[in-house]
Amino acid sequence: PRPVLLKIAPDLTDGQLDDIVSIVEELDLPGIIATNTTIDRSNLKTRDATIESIGNGGLSGKPVAQRSTEVIKYLRTRLPKETIIIGVGGINSATAALEKIEAGANLVQVYSSMIYEGPTLIKKINKGIIAAQKNA
Repeated sequence: PRPVLLKIAPDLTDGQLDDIVSIVEELDLPGIIATNTTIDRSNLKTRDATIESIGNGGLSGKPVAQRSTEVIKYLRTRLPKETIIIGVGGINSATAALEKIEAGANLVQVYSSMIYEGPTLIKKINKGIIAAQKNA
């Protein structure tokens, strides 16, 4: 059987995250993917009129990085150690990947940055993580 992981949004409140923890435990899910895209546009520097002309849709990448890390950290303190957390959101460097891991992610997943930087990004992230481990 293939594991089924629950992918959640960064827009959830702490109370809603607690509900997610209960669901994961009740259904005995192996893990969570934290986080998907956001509908929050408050931290964007783009003019409101431009954002409105683009229309609705999920926002990903760097704008969700901080909240994603916060969600990972929150979930890691509430979920059993064996529950896998895959960190997603604004991972564009080894530093960003390590931030998710240090917050409690077991694995990381890269999306938006791959579009902008291509597959060599993965090599850069891996080399950066190895270098950071050697310096630790």
